[in-house]
Amino acid sequence: MDALLRDHLLTLVVFVPAAGAALLLLFPRSAPAAARNVALAVSILDLALSLPLWTRFSVASEGFQFREKVDWIPQLGISYSVGLDGISLLLVLLTTVLTPVALLFSLSHVEKEVRGYSVAFLVLETGMLGSLVALDLALFYVFWEVMLVPMYFIIGIWGGPRRIYASMKFFLFTMAGSLLMFLAILFLAIRYHAVTGVWSFALDDLYRMTFTGRTETLLFLAFALAFAIKVPVFPLHTWLPDAHTEAPTAGSIILAGVLLKLGVYGYLRFALPLFPDAAMRYAPWLGVLGVIGVVYGALVAYAQHDMKRLVAYSSVSHLGLVVIGVGAFTTMSLSGSILQMINHGLSTGALFLLVGVLYERRHTRELDAYGGVAAVVPVTTALFLIATLSSIGLPGLNGFVGEFTILLGTWLSPHRWWTYAAATGVILSAIYMLTLVQRVFWNPFAHEENRELTDVRPSEFIAASVLVVLMVWVGTRPNDLLDRIRPAVETLQKNVASKQIASVKP
Repeated sequence: MDALLRDHLLTLVVFVPAAGAALLLLFPRSAPAAARNVALAVSILDLALSLPLWTRFSVASEGFQFREKVDWIPQLGISYSVGLDGISLLLVLLTTVLTPVALLFSLSHVEKEVRGYSVAFLVLETGMLGSLVALDLALFYVFWEVMLVPMYFIIGIWGGPRRIYASMKFFLFTMAGSLLMFLAILFLAIRYHAVTGVWSFALDDLYRMTFTGRTETLLFLAFALAFAIKVPVFPLHTWLPDAHTEAPTAGSIILAGVLLKLGVYGYLRFALPLFPDAAMRYAPWLGVLGVIGVVYGALVAYAQHDMKRLVAYSSVSHLGLVVIGVGAFTTMSLSGSILQMINHGLSTGALFLLVGVLYERRHTRELDAYGGVAAVVPVTTALFLIATLSSIGLPGLNGFVGEFTILLGTWLSPHRWWTYAAATGVILSAIYMLTLVQRVFWNPFAHEENRELTDVRPSEFIAASVLVVLMVWVGTRPNDLLDRIRPAVETLQKNVASKQIASVKP
């Protein structure tokens, strides 16, 4: 057992949820309680297995750790190759934390086809984890597509009244980008075979290839578009509010907490290091789209009357800030963007969870249906306020560290004006989020039916409290995360610089 954990820990973390999903298929549909409990137990087991990734991770080492490689389809050069660096480490742990949080919330809120719901979440977890650790482009694409199917069903079967429309829109947007990326992956493998005489999809091999001119631009745009849709970058964001609004609460937690981050992760892991010249050439455009996303998302969020749509548009704004940090490409801005992805997953996941708590009691998310409920549900109010303060970047909580690092790192870049626009978005976020809290919890009491609201259940309280504790931890000890991020960021910058030099012809 010790050897298994030592040599195959990453594989266990990736596939334990899939094994749990296969086990659930043996359960009868008439046993929903057993399916719920098994799915939650499997996700908690996976969280426990992932913790040694944090404790055993060497901060001083560069490159990928916990590597495993086995030939999968050797005739085509496709291998099962996985590994972790500081960037993927934090996102893997975010995934293994948010999945049991989402399933814990679902214990008392999902009644339809519980077994299928539980299977979908566990398969989704394997897809997300596999995408974050894959070091072979073919393997990455398989896991990338595995994520799409269960989320499509989670929205389409367990979502709201317009769930079919939202799930189809989510599927079509994501699939369009994925197909372009797939064609680019095939081109890379074919070009590598033409140059070397062997097939390979391994990143170690493909990173050594250089492209110039129109070829590099087209390949970069194919990858970048797929990842921009997933983020989503303005103006490719239109699927997100509908998906969030119609998804069940647990689906929104995972969608905001993890799936959106895979767009930025994919850009950093694949599009940027594979095609650095094109990436640097288009970086100003990426930053401008991030600036538009920050301001546009904030303004549209302020105009919303539905709590869930408000939080959904806030994600467009917050992830626009992350995109700005990536476009600035300084060590500080990149580190801040990666940290802010974790922060956004915690704070926005908590906000969606607590909006779900209110919705399950009141069966409406309209702001005008509430007012003055702080005296009725004080614990819910306290948790919601902490998540809100985290989201708007209160010092001492996690959001402040990420936002400040991005802004400072962007200020040190050649694109200093982005900082002003990004700071405007930060101010606007405080306006619309504090307005939300005021209207829901402290406005005059206007609806007598709100006196019947009940406070958080124990399962909901535990799920939200886990996220609150992590918000405080990251806010007070950010270097625990930044120390693990920094070597990976510096390695990325070195690889991009060296590849740019190599591509310059004398």
